[in-house]
Parts: sequence; C-alpha cells; structure tokens
Amino acid sequence: MELNLDLHLHSRASYDGRMGVEEIAAAAKARGLDAVAVCDHDVVYTGPRQVDGIWIIPGAEFSTEHGHLLGLFLKTPMVYTTWEETTGAIRRQGGLAVLAHPFQRPRPAEVLTPLVPTLDGVEVWNGRANRKNPQANAQAAAFARQHGLVPTAGSDAHLPQEIGNGRLRLTVETVCLESIRGAILAGRGSVAGREGEALCVARSQWTKLRKTHAPLPRYGKWAAFALKCAWQDGKKHHGKEIGRHVPDR
Repeated sequence: MELNLDLHLHSRASYDGRMGVEEIAAAAKARGLDAVAVCDHDVVYTGPRQVDGIWIIPGAEFSTEHGHLLGLFLKTPMVYTTWEETTGAIRRQGGLAVLAHPFQRPRPAEVLTPLVPTLDGVEVWNGRANRKNPQANAQAAAFARQHGLVPTAGSDAHLPQEIGNGRLRLTVETVCLESIRGAILAGRGSVAGREGEALCVARSQWTKLRKTHAPLPRYGKWAAFALKCAWQDGKKHHGKEIGRHVPDR
C-alpha cells in the first residue's frame, strides 16, 4: 500500500504556529495525505494519533547549536540538552533523529559530517528551505546520498495552505505508526514537493510577534519583510510552482 506523508509541520503549540490538530487533519485529507508529523518548536506532540482518518506522527523540532533537529515517532515528552544526549534519547525511545533543512542558510557540508553517526535521516525536501538558499534542498539530498542517510520530506507548514508542499511517498505492508516508521527507516520512500509562498513565512512571523508580545519597532521590520515576501511571490508569476511538484490527488 502506498501512503503520502508530510513529515514536518507546526501546530499552534509553536510560537509561530496557528493551526489546531483538527485543522491540520482536514487540510492533510484534502491534499491526499495519509499521515503528518507534528513537529512543534521544542515541544513534543502528545495529542491523538489519528484524527479524521489521518495518522498523526508525534514529533518535535529542536533548536540546537548545529541547526534544527527533528525527532519523529517520539513516545514521551523531552527537552533538548546537548546534541549527543538528545539524539541518543530520541533513538532510545524508538524515534528517528532527522537533520531538518540543513542548508536553509548556506554553510559547508563538512561542518555537518561529524553529526552523521548520530542521525537516522536528512530532510531533503522542505517547502520553505529554498527561499533563502535556492540550492538548499538539492544540497540536503546530496548530503543524504553521500552519507547513506534516509531521505525525508516535509512542508514545514505553519498555515493550512502549506500542508503537503513536501511529502514522502511510502510503501507499507500495514497501515500503523510502527509500520510507517519501519518503512521510512528502510528507505522505502520517494521524495517530492513544491516551494511554498514567501508570504506564508511572513504570516507565521506575524503570529510569532503577536504571541511573544514583541515591541512595536519589530512590527516595522516585519512590514518591510512582508513586502519583500510579496515581491518574491510576484517573481514566481502568480504562484507558478518551482521544483518537483506533487499534484493533489
């Protein structure tokens, strides 16, 4: 059986997220997804594992000294301490440690090589990553291939319209979280996606300002950022999709 998964999105539990799990499930279902991973910033998802027929993979996106780290299939709440301790804790509870959008900001691949033994996978398609570095996803895919790490894909959605912008097509024998986990780890998936709109990033940054009670001057900077995002979207000719595209089924 073939499933479509979005392995990186955010709920309102993130400081820049605004979606409830029911809204996430509804958007995922509308876009032909079978499962999503809720990976809020430094918060492990502990809600229901199935909503409206959509499997919810419990995860988190940890902020680290080496960039963002996804923990997938987490069973218990945890917080980030050090890279070694956290990746070890993820694996001990049966989770997968995945390097998230590693080249969203340009940097040499060599600085990440020492992390390889602690990782299970690399997010090789992120719906937002190419906005800052047009080669971000291509570089992530090359890094995963070079080091034999499992490829994953996610939209990094903070808004409903972004859900499904990154997806992993996965072949499983039975449909349950453990089977999905095993198939990902075995590398039985294929990656595809499309770039999201820059204005979605601006909207999630607006949410962050509101939820963190940011001082007034930061709203002025946000306005300039939003205008830049609108200009970037305009250059895409009114939503023309770039990169590999997976149509809604």
